[in-house]
Amino acid sequence: MKIPPSLQKGDTIALVATARKNIDDNLKPAIDLLHSWGLEVLIGNTIGLDNNQLAGTDAERAADFQQQLDNPNIKAIWCVRGGYGTVRMIDLLDFTKFKKNPKWIVGFSDVTVIHSYINNLNIATIHGAMPITVAKASTESIESLRKSLFGESLNYEIPFDSANRLGNAKGEIVGGNLSILYSLMGSNAQIDCKGKILFIEDLDEYLYHIDRMMMSLKRCGCFDGLNGLIVGTMTKMKDNDIPWGKNANQIIEDVTKGYSFPILYNFPAGHFRDNRALIFGKQVSLKLNEKTSKLIFE
Repeated sequence: MKIPPSLQKGDTIALVATARKNIDDNLKPAIDLLHSWGLEVLIGNTIGLDNNQLAGTDAERAADFQQQLDNPNIKAIWCVRGGYGTVRMIDLLDFTKFKKNPKWIVGFSDVTVIHSYINNLNIATIHGAMPITVAKASTESIESLRKSLFGESLNYEIPFDSANRLGNAKGEIVGGNLSILYSLMGSNAQIDCKGKILFIEDLDEYLYHIDRMMMSLKRCGCFDGLNGLIVGTMTKMKDNDIPWGKNANQIIEDVTKGYSFPILYNFPAGHFRDNRALIFGKQVSLKLNEKTSKLIFE
């Protein structure tokens, strides 16, 4: 796995929109943050574009992203928000130059499309807070993003959760938003779970949808060679008038009960203000016992 170069003071990071439009004046907190880290900021051409829900046409979003991918002066690309639409532009991109000189791609939610595609190119990416979430993000969320970008040690220790399936595991960490991972099945961006540690999170989904998506991953063989599972925040889950009968974590436990890999529940990452950064593609150690839960990036 190729790890992009760590950022240095004076480097430039580009802010782009790959999915939902960003026409509001809401980027100042993120720009101020980057300046406080000693970084320069380039605002991509997609910021301010308005094409119904999207930040410009598919071609416009792809062109902006491509420009930042190929620009040697841009050392990282930070996607400003999620929503929907990244999958519409991913096949318009040419990663030839990027594969030779990779740089950090940062974001979460709909940006899972890019994470999964690039991780399949054997290049690491950062799942973390996005510019529009900076103003409300926790101190831990912001600091973990800074550490990830600047190549500092990244380790997490969180309290024991009684729902956890105890054990130790090692492997590359991959994943992202469960709904997006489900939508990528059968494509060239389908997640590769063999020998990996899988992270999943989701927002605003019906509980039976969580069951459907988990069953799909199971039937596609994702869990057969999986070394470990990390479940982030499952935020604002919904139910039908006739209840499904299990919450999101209980659904995940039920679908994976035939496997022995360890599972860490309620990890602070996802659609929540405490969205800790994860370096997808990097080797990690997962250690779960009856006292603490540790995730260590090697």
